[in-house]
Amino acid sequence: MTKANKKKSEVLNQVGIREGLKMFGKKGNDALLKELNQLHESNVLLPKKKEDMTYNERKKALRYLMFLKEKRDRSIKAQGCADGRSQREYTMKAETSSPTVLLEAMMMSCAIDTREGRHVAVTDIPGAFLHADMEQDVHMLLEGTIVELDVKLDPSLYRKYIWENKKGKPMLYIKLKKALYGTLQVALLFWRLLSDTLIEWGFKLNEYDKCVANKIINGKQCTIIWHVDDLKISHVDPKVVNNIIKKLEEKFGQESPLVTSQGKKIEYLGM
Repeated sequence: MTKANKKKSEVLNQVGIREGLKMFGKKGNDALLKELNQLHESNVLLPKKKEDMTYNERKKALRYLMFLKEKRDRSIKAQGCADGRSQREYTMKAETSSPTVLLEAMMMSCAIDTREGRHVAVTDIPGAFLHADMEQDVHMLLEGTIVELDVKLDPSLYRKYIWENKKGKPMLYIKLKKALYGTLQVALLFWRLLSDTLIEWGFKLNEYDKCVANKIINGKQCTIIWHVDDLKISHVDPKVVNNIIKKLEEKFGQESPLVTSQGKKIEYLGM
């Protein structure tokens, strides 16, 4: 690998906060603020005083990991997630397993779309997990730069909850009010939210695959299948498909618009 290619590869990969801020400077700092502001505006984080938490709550608190990367268009993006690996020690798999559409169901739906000449659209819901409420008490520990940036966003809310560790690093405990990527429950919580929403709209879940939903609209079947937050919607009438996308936009696209593509040739789940 040449030096140029190696440098390009390193830039496209994610790096930690400390290294990222050295590489990207103000752009990196702005990207971190933007990511944290999304959590703040979505009312995801509830700060808590260390003294008000039990020993067990502090012990189980998850670390918050953030990374920076330079995208192909040279813009800098920050991505954060909870480090939920420790949850496996005290969480049953049945409590966190989320259905995803079966490959067979997905291929059959594509065959039906073709056979019936349906109009097809695929859409992705950005920040999907942040729409789902947490159903259990999950705490997280923020450290250093992340805490300092949170204070910049809203000093009156966060400053009084900050404490310092033995090395003088600012620390902040928070309780998660919304599902956050990295926690074991996140995919299941969003599946419940989405399936409940579709049922509310008159769709019926398939008995054999809970990520396939159908509804008769204008005398013809409309089918929605999904893998986590990637949906495929089909109906013979394009207006029906677009109306559903509009309803999804109203429900889930308040913070960021849905990413949708339609037509005869589309990509879904990498195919």
